[in-house]
Amino acid sequence: MKALVYEGPRKVVVKEMLDAKIEKPTDVLVKITTTNICGSDLHMYEGRTNMETGRILGHENLGVVVEVGAGIERIKVGDHVCLPFNIGCGFCKNCEKGLTGFCLTTNPGVAGAAYGFAGMGPYSGGQAEYLRVPFGDFNCLVLPPDAEEKENDYVMLSDIFPTGYHATVLAGVEPGDSVVIYGAGPVGLMAALSASIKGASKVMVVDTHTDRLALAEKLGAIPIDDSDGSSADQVMELTGGEGADRGCECVGYQCSCKGHEVPNATMNNLIKAVRPSGGIGVVGVFVAEDPKAEDSLAKKGQIALDFGQLWMKGQHIATGQANVKAYNRKLRDLIAAGKARPSEIISHQLPLEQAAEGYAHFDARDEGWTKVVLKTAA
Repeated sequence: MKALVYEGPRKVVVKEMLDAKIEKPTDVLVKITTTNICGSDLHMYEGRTNMETGRILGHENLGVVVEVGAGIERIKVGDHVCLPFNIGCGFCKNCEKGLTGFCLTTNPGVAGAAYGFAGMGPYSGGQAEYLRVPFGDFNCLVLPPDAEEKENDYVMLSDIFPTGYHATVLAGVEPGDSVVIYGAGPVGLMAALSASIKGASKVMVVDTHTDRLALAEKLGAIPIDDSDGSSADQVMELTGGEGADRGCECVGYQCSCKGHEVPNATMNNLIKAVRPSGGIGVVGVFVAEDPKAEDSLAKKGQIALDFGQLWMKGQHIATGQANVKAYNRKLRDLIAAGKARPSEIISHQLPLEQAAEGYAHFDARDEGWTKVVLKTAA
């Protein structure tokens, strides 16, 4: 099969690889039709993780079931399915609680597994023609009859739509709340959409890229340009000096300020911009170590947090990757009902063969490259 393979920092190549296949009775084999490039993929692409060369990338995957293992009961050949990026077993303590992003059995020694991701188990990614899905009955989300018509919407259920929604859950967004979101990348934009779905009275999105801020405005949010570093002050002004009720961090450890990485910038701005006793949800990726960071603390996976202000303001912070299965069915139904169109943020649709081009443009944050979807041949 054709697949996108990581061969080193900023070097990915589409080439022939061994076909994915059923390995266990509970596996499902999916022919991938759409797979996305995620901002999280860029950490590996840039060589900022311990990703091994020769691995197939891709954790935002959708396709058609072509084979099922002998132990599969629910999923059928021909089903159109979307796959959560995190792989759960369905029976461990965390999975039973709905914390499928922190499965205790699929990646022994680590809480959590994912397709084609550094440190998240041996599973191949789906930027390929075929994908093996472990525990297929549990992990496959079966899509409605309009699966092909709305394929670009449904593929967002694999990661960014649930992750954006998760940010609002972690922050505690309720109807009527004012919400500030740092990051107008795909996840931040999905957090803006999710905050609106949950009934936020005011949604503000902070970034420095004008094209991304324009998309945030298209989704109904108030765009805030942080090019001069004044975003927290702008939020205070927009909220009558009180601060936002809730804040979402959708950038992560590679936050950039005036051309330099400042990994604590978004977190400390959120502490300033969110009101006393408000909530902050953090879904941007922060890592346990970052040897290639410029900052000495960041090398050890640490940041200088304004904890005194956080404590004095009585704010709460919740963190972690999205438990996709906790949200994907309901979000699927919103798409099916025409009440959510996450595909609005897609800027480019490329064949799998042009994946390397997509990575290069997306990594450079070239204007207009906000979300890239890859299509395999029919």
